[in-house]
Amino acid sequence: MALKLNSASGSITISAEDGSGNADVTFPRAGYEAADATILKSANIGSTVQAYDADTTKNDVANTFTADQTISAELIADSYNESYNAVTSTSNAATVDCETGNVFSHTLTENTTFTFSNPPASGTAYAFSLRIIQDASASGYTVTWPAAVDWPSATAPTLTATASAVDWFVFSTVDGGTTWYGFTSGQALG
Repeated sequence: MALKLNSASGSITISAEDGSGNADVTFPRAGYEAADATILKSANIGSTVQAYDADTTKNDVANTFTADQTISAELIADSYNESYNAVTSTSNAATVDCETGNVFSHTLTENTTFTFSNPPASGTAYAFSLRIIQDASASGYTVTWPAAVDWPSATAPTLTATASAVDWFVFSTVDGGTTWYGFTSGQALG
């Protein structure tokens, strides 16, 4: 059975197409006018109704974001992972690019001066951890930290100099990298 719409009488009647009248439903014109504001019009697309967008994410599939995302409410996650990036040095210099992750490692091949680049703007908290690995020959390479790093008691830690020793450090900032608070997480590991 098909349904038919009839609005010629000033009201809207939906009835069975076979004319039996058994399923007729009539909406008076006054009620129709009051409900008119809820009818979807093309002018609503993009203002009160989200338009189709190929970049819109779905909840039931994995999504990959390649740009910064702002979440304006509390984020509650069952689990999350952080990017792990190996940092290399050239001409005694290495850069930790804060835009690329939160966990970094560097295997020393020379005495190295670190730079921390691209932290978020002041007012946004950011922290990263850095794993420093001595070379396998126990060369005792050293690290020079950025001047903006504030260590406990204003004293940078001494790296473990034994072969393949692992030292972990954590750095945090809330002022866009003007000050980095540096902490030793563990030394002489591995």
